[in-house]
Amino acid sequence: MTDYDTMLQPDKGQTAHTLHPVSTDSFDDWLKDLPDRERQSVKAQGFSGKEGEIAIVAGEDADSWSVAVGVVNPDKLTSWCLAKAAEALPTSEYRLADGNRGQAAFGWLCAQYRFDRYKKEPNGDGPKVLLTDKPGAIEEMIALAEATDMVRTLVNVPAGDMGPAELQQAAEELATRHGAEVSITHGTELVEGYPMVEAVGRAATTDRAPRLIELEWGEADHPRIAIVGKGVCFDSGGLDIKSATGMRWMKKDMGGAAHALALAGLVMSQKLPVRLHLLVPAVENAIAGNAFRPGDILASRKGLSVEIGNTDAEGRLILGDALWRACEDDPELIVDFATLTGAARVALGPDLPALFTDDEDLADEIAEAGLAIDDPVWRLPLWDGYDEWMKSPVADLSNTSSVPMAGATTAALFLRNFVNKDIAWTHLDTFAWRNQPKPGRPKGGEALGLRAHWEMLKNRYSAS
Repeated sequence: MTDYDTMLQPDKGQTAHTLHPVSTDSFDDWLKDLPDRERQSVKAQGFSGKEGEIAIVAGEDADSWSVAVGVVNPDKLTSWCLAKAAEALPTSEYRLADGNRGQAAFGWLCAQYRFDRYKKEPNGDGPKVLLTDKPGAIEEMIALAEATDMVRTLVNVPAGDMGPAELQQAAEELATRHGAEVSITHGTELVEGYPMVEAVGRAATTDRAPRLIELEWGEADHPRIAIVGKGVCFDSGGLDIKSATGMRWMKKDMGGAAHALALAGLVMSQKLPVRLHLLVPAVENAIAGNAFRPGDILASRKGLSVEIGNTDAEGRLILGDALWRACEDDPELIVDFATLTGAARVALGPDLPALFTDDEDLADEIAEAGLAIDDPVWRLPLWDGYDEWMKSPVADLSNTSSVPMAGATTAALFLRNFVNKDIAWTHLDTFAWRNQPKPGRPKGGEALGLRAHWEMLKNRYSAS
C-alpha cells in the first residue's frame, strides 16, 4: 500500500509552496493583484483558470515559486480539484492559499496511488506533501485514501494471484490489525450450510476452493450491522462461457468483496460504535466436469430452490446465501456491494453505481452523502411488478429473468428474496473499475460508492 501518512501533514508554518485555486471567473481579479514578474510568468504559460490547468508562478528567488491551479469554484473545492497538481508537481511540500477546504486533500492523496507490484522499476517519485490547518481531519482522510487504495489494489491484482485464499488472507490481516475475529466455512460445512456458494465454486481447483469468510468486530451491545461483498475472484461465465472480450477483465468480479473489506476496515479503524459482521462468499466460477449446469436446481441456505437459467448469473447466487446468513443474526442494517450486472453499466455508465433499497430514508441518506463528498450513486427501482419475471415452473425462483429487460433491477429483486423484510437493506451494483483515467483516478480498479456508504454509516452511528 502507498504510504499516505507522509503526504498529509499538519501545517506548522514550515516552508512550502503555495497552491492558489483559481477559476475562469476569478482569474482576472487574481491576476491583476500579482506583481508584474509573476503576472508575466502566468501569461507565458497560457493559464486562464480553466479546470485542470496548472501554472508555476515565479517568485523572487528560485525556490519561492507558487502554483496556480484551475478549479471550478475556489470557494468550494471538490475531491479531485488538486489531483492533477499532485500528479504533475515535483516532490516538495505545499499548502493551500486559504487553508484546507472540503475534500481536496482526498484527491491529493489518491493521485499518488501506485500499483507497481509487477513492474521492474517502481512508478513515480517521492511524496508530494500537502500541509493542512485542520490536523483533526488527517486521520480520517488518510483512512479514506487507504480504503480506496485497498479496493484498487485488490481489484488490480490478477486473478492468478487473487483467489478465495487471498481474499481470506486480506480479511485475516484486517482482523489482526483491528482485533476482530475471522471464521471460515468450507468443505463439507459449506456444502451443507451454503449450497449455492459451494455449487458456484466447486469446479475450481483445490487451491481455489470456495468458502464463506466472516469477520466479527465490536461490542455486543452496539447496533448490529452487516456488510456483504461478492467475491467472485474470476468469472469465466461457467458453462455459459463468456466471450474472450467479456472475460478479459473478470479479475475485477471480486470488486464487491474489495469494497466490503475496505468499508469494514474504515468502520474498525475509525472505531464506529457498531457490532460489525462482514461476510464475503469467495469463489471462482470455473469450468470443469463438476460445474453447475444450466437447468440445475440448487438448494439455498434459506431453503428456497433456485433453477439455473444461466451459469453466468452466479454472483447473485453466492450473495443469496451470504445475505440470508447475515439476516440470521438480526442486524438493523445490511449493506451489500457487488459487480453484479452489465445492465447497470448500460443504464448509468461506469461512474455511477446503481443503488437499490426499499428504505426511502436510507436511500436519501446514501444519495445525499455521496453528493456531499463527490462519490455519487444513482437509485434504480426495486419494481415489484418485475418479481414475476424471476419465477420458475420447477423451482421457487430462477436466477435469470424471463424478460431481457431491466437486468439490474431483476438481479436486485432476486437478492431481495434472501433479506428479511423488517431489516433495512441496501444493494450497490458497482463497476469497481475505471476504463479511462482521470486526474487522481488511474485506469484499473476503483472504489465507487465506498465513501458514500462510509459517510452514511458515520452519520448514523458516530457517537455524538
